[in-house]
Amino acid sequence: MVGEEGAFVLGWDEVLTEEELSTTLKVLCMSEEEFKEYKEQDGWEEDSEEEENSTLSNEALSRLKTPCKKLLHDSVLLTLESYRSDLKEDQDLLNNKEAYGKLSRREQQALHVRYGQKRILHQLLELVH
Repeated sequence: MVGEEGAFVLGWDEVLTEEELSTTLKVLCMSEEEFKEYKEQDGWEEDSEEEENSTLSNEALSRLKTPCKKLLHDSVLLTLESYRSDLKEDQDLLNNKEAYGKLSRREQQALHVRYGQKRILHQLLELVH
């Protein structure tokens, strides 16, 4: 269900790997009976047209059912714990011209990427809270 890298890709406005995340959430939030039926049918025969055309926008994420929201919330927390620093520490480093200037170009670029990732994850936390 998850792509080769085993991760979902989130953007500022929507989930970029929406099909994978949507399918994963459906399966992980199923009851035991629903999952048995899903396995017997080899998955869903056809998703409704509404599901096919819907995107996992930020608005759609905020309207997910409670079990799916909790699953996403807990997953985001685990992902954030995998970083060595938190969002505030990265923001402070970005704002400290002296300390930022001591970083190599590569470290500066990594800091910007890491900070952007954390901001998106924190936004997702707010959406599924």
